[in-house]
Amino acid sequence: MHIKKDDMVQIISGDDNGKQGRVLKVYPVEGRLIVEGINFIKRHTRPSQKLQQGGIIEREGPINVSNAMVICPKCNKLTKTGMKLVTDETKNKVSRVRYCKKCSEMIVSKQSS
Repeated sequence: MHIKKDDMVQIISGDDNGKQGRVLKVYPVEGRLIVEGINFIKRHTRPSQKLQQGGIIEREGPINVSNAMVICPKCNKLTKTGMKLVTDETKNKVSRVRYCKKCSEMIVSKQSS
């Protein structure tokens, strides 16, 4: 999947077209993701031990990964991402990294650091 957790994305189709947000959770098997502040759904809940009040709760719902596009942290443009193999000379290790296809800058997500 070309989008990872903590990436900044922009919605390119649907009701929230043009809005930007940070990816909170990714479901790679389903091809869906949850973006902060996008696609709010209403959930009717009963009072419980965890939630004393109950009522209608709004939270973000999942959207299809094809409806979101990564924003490059360097050039601040919508971009497709590619994969490169990078060798680390000190550890003698090869790793895959994502890069922006517009400015060729590596996109390093916070979770892999």
